[in-house]
Amino acid sequence: MSPREAHEAAQKWRVVKRSVDARQRDLRVHLTVLTDDQGNPIAKDAPIPLYEPPVFQDVHHAKREAVIIGAGPAGLFAALTLIEHGIKPIIYERGKEVSERKKDIALLNRNEGLNPESNYCFGEGGAGTFSDGKLFSRSKKRGNMQRVMELFHFFGAPDTVLYEAHAHIGSDKLPTIIKNIRECIIAHGGEIRFETCVTSLKQVQRDHVQCTKGITPIILAIGHSAHDTYRMLAAECVALETKGFAMGVRAEHPQALINQLMYHLSAKRSVSEAGLIDYVGNASYSLVTQVDGRGVYSFCMCPGGHIVPAGSTPDTCVVNGMSASHRNSPFANSGMVVQINPEDIPGNDPLRGLEYQEKLEQRAFMHAKDGDRATAQRSAVAPAQRLLDFVEGRPSKDLPACSYLPGIVPSRLDQWLPPHIGKRLQQGFRDFDKKYPGFLTNDAVILGVESRSSSAVRIPRDPETLQSISTPGLYPCGEGAGYAGGITSSALDGINAALKIADLA
Repeated sequence: MSPREAHEAAQKWRVVKRSVDARQRDLRVHLTVLTDDQGNPIAKDAPIPLYEPPVFQDVHHAKREAVIIGAGPAGLFAALTLIEHGIKPIIYERGKEVSERKKDIALLNRNEGLNPESNYCFGEGGAGTFSDGKLFSRSKKRGNMQRVMELFHFFGAPDTVLYEAHAHIGSDKLPTIIKNIRECIIAHGGEIRFETCVTSLKQVQRDHVQCTKGITPIILAIGHSAHDTYRMLAAECVALETKGFAMGVRAEHPQALINQLMYHLSAKRSVSEAGLIDYVGNASYSLVTQVDGRGVYSFCMCPGGHIVPAGSTPDTCVVNGMSASHRNSPFANSGMVVQINPEDIPGNDPLRGLEYQEKLEQRAFMHAKDGDRATAQRSAVAPAQRLLDFVEGRPSKDLPACSYLPGIVPSRLDQWLPPHIGKRLQQGFRDFDKKYPGFLTNDAVILGVESRSSSAVRIPRDPETLQSISTPGLYPCGEGAGYAGGITSSALDGINAALKIADLA
């Protein structure tokens, strides 16, 4: 149906699935509504439960405990699941609770300093809390993904997370939801120890000895940016391996241009076309191509969003994207990354991919400083280049307006990005412009570097028990363990780890 018809129907009927189809010039919305036994649509406000709510037990004096390292989606949803099964979770989180974390992020955006333990990567809720909040996963085989959506809704997410094909909460709404989850965990007897960085897994095991079984299970949900924790695990002989990952840049276009390209709008929109955005929202895109045997693709596309500083150490420059719930910024940004396989990096050190990430992040930091000596102490400033200039290999004398609050400086990304990344990106942008003519423009800008799209390390685990193959009682899960790729898949992986622990009773 048309966007207007779908909007009107959604105001009257109970929607169970909604998706936007922009493949044809006549944009359509696919809507599925709940019906009764006679096939009649059920009213939106009908007294029918949306789902079965969770039942949490009182675990203040539970006989069983489990330690969780990391309070991102994997750790938090693992904790909720443990409480449902009468097991007390004890969470260690290196960062701050979400309200205090917001203050450190505000300082970072104003170039007033980076707190290595409280930033866009570390703190309550994990990296996803302040990086858009997209609730979408391509995984269909890992378990009950709908239950993840239901739990988010239970703790305050809007009804749309239950039926949107590409559900989104927004970085302005997620902190409240994360706080609600924390309060639930504590109210039912769980513990959360903020500003506590685990520096020895063996020490945690010694501190928490399960009386009945002899060992307290540990869920390792550290996220993909805890490089120091990976090194600690290596030193304590926990099995690790290099895995494929991706690196590149973050590209930003005017949102009006992306709407024009994706929704097939005229360059000068009519009144009816302008109203369309009110019904379907700002357009997003998903782009992929192959260049010299490696994938080049968009990642974490944020319509109506902002680019943010996502580094966790003071000598690196890392960028990521986010959108607030209304997605009403005049900019559209997306990671544009190149596939990197383990064989692309010489050596056999399981941490070599992580070290490769760090070196390029440090290079970006140095080039941001070279671009403007006056910014030498402003570590969050990012190197940038107009998109067409990058593809054609020429300097950008100036830069367009950009959503990145700490500021950008002109830099020759075409020269200092490693050729196997830079050259592939240049060809990838040419390919994307063939699909959407006008995408390759100097009205767009790229920032470096987008390096945290996924972990470069995997912590191998038994596929049946989900325990580390080297360390009994250790349950690696989520993005940091190399088994998830976003908020929902990480949350589900945490749930699955907790269920394995519950099954041992």
